[in-house]
Amino acid sequence: MLRAFIALEIPGEIQEAIAHSLSQLQKDLPKPLIRWVASKNVHLTLKFLGDVPPANLESLAAALAEETRNHAAFSFSVGGLGAFPSPQKARVIWVGLQAPPALIALADSIDTIAARLGFTAEDRPFSPHLTIGRVSHNVSGNDFHHIRTVLDGSTIGILGTVQVDALIIFKSVLLSGGPVYSRLYTLPMKLS
Repeated sequence: MLRAFIALEIPGEIQEAIAHSLSQLQKDLPKPLIRWVASKNVHLTLKFLGDVPPANLESLAAALAEETRNHAAFSFSVGGLGAFPSPQKARVIWVGLQAPPALIALADSIDTIAARLGFTAEDRPFSPHLTIGRVSHNVSGNDFHHIRTVLDGSTIGILGTVQVDALIIFKSVLLSGGPVYSRLYTLPMKLS
């Protein structure tokens, strides 16, 4: 079994810009309160697959390769700061992006194809974001208040533009020092 997900890569210069923009936030909200994502691991998840037999992953990659050839390359801007489900009860802290219709269409087609091949369909609408931190499970009401206060006092402007020309299926290996991601499949998109 391979733990896998489908994502778009974020260029190193934008990952570095995110890390630079978060330096004060990370001082104000240190570990273990927040488990911060290593900047090299910041990506845009389109679909989490979980543990998948290699043969099923190969079938999915083949079906997605056909689909991605029908999607033209596109771009989006990265910037903004927020939390899910809300700043008052933050569980995930994210950097936002300006999602073009092409991104939403790509995510929808991925979910449709994956569901056709037996993967669980998403039960929520796609909400594009870059996860930068996860709130620990054992936080108190005071901790939530502190997180909200820090987030309310923080902003992240536009950090750059991502050019999307391929879809990536990643393998994720969970280690004590954090996850390690490696490419399994690179699925090129139609170039304009």
